[in-house]
Amino acid sequence: MEKRIFEIVDKTRRRIHLSSERWSHIRKRHPEVDDVELIKETLERPDKITEFSFDEYVRYYYRYYKNIKSQNRYLQIVVKYLNDHGFIITAQFKSRIK
Repeated sequence: MEKRIFEIVDKTRRRIHLSSERWSHIRKRHPEVDDVELIKETLERPDKITEFSFDEYVRYYYRYYKNIKSQNRYLQIVVKYLNDHGFIITAQFKSRIK
């Protein structure tokens, strides 16, 4: 059984979880995302949620963080939903909302 870092109810009232495997992936590939609380905040209070045109089950959650020391200040969380339950695929900072 996979170990979960957290499970949360998002703005749309769906459950989303972050597994330890995905957290390791995020930390390795996107070390600028170093705070799980920012991920939780982005899911609970996103500035915008967009759809992924190639997969109807994927959503992008964005939240702007003005204190980030980079031009990439939008935290993007990529979530895939299966059976109305979401899991985080990855998280990274972007310069704009896609």
